Parts: sequence; C-alpha cells; structure tokens
Amino acid sequence: MTFHGYVGVQTRGVLALPAEVRRRLHLDEPGAQVEITERDDGVLELRPSLPIAADQRWFWTQRWQEREREVDDHVTAGRVTVHEGGDALLGHLDRLDAEQ
Repeated sequence: MTFHGYVGVQTRGVLALPAEVRRRLHLDEPGAQVEITERDDGVLELRPSLPIAADQRWFWTQRWQEREREVDDHVTAGRVTVHEGGDALLGHLDRLDAEQ
C-alpha cells in the first residue's frame, strides 16, 4: 500500500502526514522521527526513522522482556547447562524426555 497526495505546509514549515500513513509506518509511536533528504533535482525524500525497527518490536514487548529477565535470573543463579554442540544438546533433551 502506498500513498500519493498533497499535504499543506503551515507557516512555520510544519507538515501533517495523513493518519493512515502515520499508523502504517508506526510514526504515531513515541520517539518516531522522519529523515528528510533534499536531492539535487529538488525532490524531498522522507523516510520513517523509528527508535525500534518495526520488525524488532516483538523483542521489546512487555511479555518478551519479562521472559528475558527470567532467563537472566536463571543464568545468574547458575541454573543453566552448557553443551559443546548441537549433538550434545539433542542427547541431553533425549535423556530428559526418557526420564519423563
């Protein structure tokens, strides 16, 4: 989905992007900015710039961060097992499965 249309330039140079564009590009979120580049041919390019890339937002959800803290707590308490490689890990998981 793309947008083509006109936006007004207010006295102080303020532009208002259409709501549908702001929502789709996550520009309605705190910290969002728009990068502007003036090309030699007079074209102005606008690019959304988000404090967190849209494809990485899942990592910063409250639930994911809670689980990250749980893992950190396990590591700090020494409740982890380190394996030398994939085969060792799979063998460990097989033994755990056999115990149940």
